[in-house]
Formats: sequence, C-alpha cells, structure tokens
Amino acid sequence: MTGSDSAASGHDRWLYLFIAWIVAVAASLGALFIGEVVGQAPCSLCWHQRAFMFPLAILLAVASFRGDTGAWLYGLPLAVIGMAIAGFHSLLYAGLIPEGIQPCSQGPSCASADMTILGVLPLPYLSLAAFLAIAVALIGSRPKAAS
Repeated sequence: MTGSDSAASGHDRWLYLFIAWIVAVAASLGALFIGEVVGQAPCSLCWHQRAFMFPLAILLAVASFRGDTGAWLYGLPLAVIGMAIAGFHSLLYAGLIPEGIQPCSQGPSCASADMTILGVLPLPYLSLAAFLAIAVALIGSRPKAAS
C-alpha cells in the first residue's frame, strides 16, 4: 500500500463517518420538526428511538470534525440498539406484534395512522432506515484490516 492509497483510505473512512453524522442530524431534526412544529406527540417507542438518535448526532459531529474514525466503536452500539427498537416499532406498525406485548397502553398509539409523514411515509420505517444507514456508514468507517 502506498502513501496515497493510505491517505485515500483515511479520507474514505472519514467520508463514511460524515455521512453517518448527516443522517443522524437529519433524523434528529426530522423528529424535532414532527414533534415541535407539526405538534404530533411521540409515542413511547419514538421516545426510546430518540434516546439513541440524538446522542448519535452529537457524538458523530464531534468524531467527524476531529477525524476520529474510531467512532464506530461507540457509535455502532447506539445505532444497533436504536435499529432494534425501530425494527420492533416497524413490526408493531405493520400489525405483526400481538396486542399482548404492545407497549402503548398510555399516550399516543405506536401503531396509529398518525405515525406517517404526509399520510404516506411511516415514521417507524423511516427511523429504521436511518439507524440502518448510520450502522452501514459506521461499518464503512472502520479501518481496513492489514492484508
């Protein structure tokens, strides 16, 4: 591997990290817009997803601007846990989770028709896609193993 290959590889890792940050910021701002501007109260599963997305936006910002491509070590667990919650929420929204284990006994329903943007895009699916994109980007930001 030449010096230019190494520099390009470092740039590529940083780019993946930056993309993960952009997705986290967009998802965080989207959640805030839906809650604060549109006035749609988040359900309990949305709150849990926010608890993992908001810190990602901050952690990945610091890592991006510091060039810390080791951020995948602490960002990936947050993204995977958030993805698991969003996956459960997506299954609940799709009607594949039995009523007995649904967490929405109080507050807004986690599976209501209100869980959409413009009546078309389901919020649980968008959240799952965002966490998945962040996880993939963070995996892409990992240093490559020496060959």
